[in-house]
Amino acid sequence: MVAIVYFMPPILTQKEMLINHFQTTPTISGVEAASVYKIRSLPRRILDLKEIGYEFKSEWRKDPTGQRYKRYTLIQSPTNC
Repeated sequence: MVAIVYFMPPILTQKEMLINHFQTTPTISGVEAASVYKIRSLPRRILDLKEIGYEFKSEWRKDPTGQRYKRYTLIQSPTNC
């Protein structure tokens, strides 16, 4: 009898996924967060990161159809992370 062992990667929190995202990409929008990371409330997750020392700027933009959306840009990471 052979035992099959499956490796399950650790499950990251939404906050951890965003921290990893900002290590390689300085910006994110709500649509990107929802489609890539399944994050439905990006403003709340950005607030979570601000509470631990991350700094962001945000700006309203329009997509080609005229729909407005907010894009967040990482300005500074906390020094203790």
